[in-house]
Amino acid sequence: MSNQIARKYVKALMKSFDDNELKDVFNALETLSYACGLKKFSNIIDSPDIDSKKREEFILSLNEKKSEKYINFLKLLSQNNRLNLIPEICDELKYQEAVKSNQFSGLIMSDFDITAEKINALEESFSKKFNSTIKLTKADAQYPGIKVKIDDLGLEVSFSLERLKAQMSEYILKAI
Repeated sequence: MSNQIARKYVKALMKSFDDNELKDVFNALETLSYACGLKKFSNIIDSPDIDSKKREEFILSLNEKKSEKYINFLKLLSQNNRLNLIPEICDELKYQEAVKSNQFSGLIMSDFDITAEKINALEESFSKKFNSTIKLTKADAQYPGIKVKIDDLGLEVSFSLERLKAQMSEYILKAI
């Protein structure tokens, strides 16, 4: 439900701001989204003891020198008790910008080293497959094989060494 509400706010943001303003809004929301992950910050936002006007003033004090439209957006979130949706709004805005620019990012997880050339080859093949620009980054993970995950496209491809061994054993046993 909250994801649908965040989507509506993002749709309004995308209609109200041009591309350059939207980048500034995203950067500001990303900072607030990070802050929402902090326990003290979320206690202030969610506290029933703090007046909504004080909460609004607190949020606005964190956003100095921003456009009037952005300030009004934050006031609207505050008046509708939706400040806790800032991380979801930020994620949805990031996704919508990725769709609009046809550029997506993903992760490569593996327990062994992958060279930059191999990462570039994977990026090129995924880019060609999805007719978009794909940027992959290596994430440190204890995965026995390779896993490529691109959340915005709903893609997860994995090659597990354990699964390969199990399939080879099964094939050999069937052949005997």
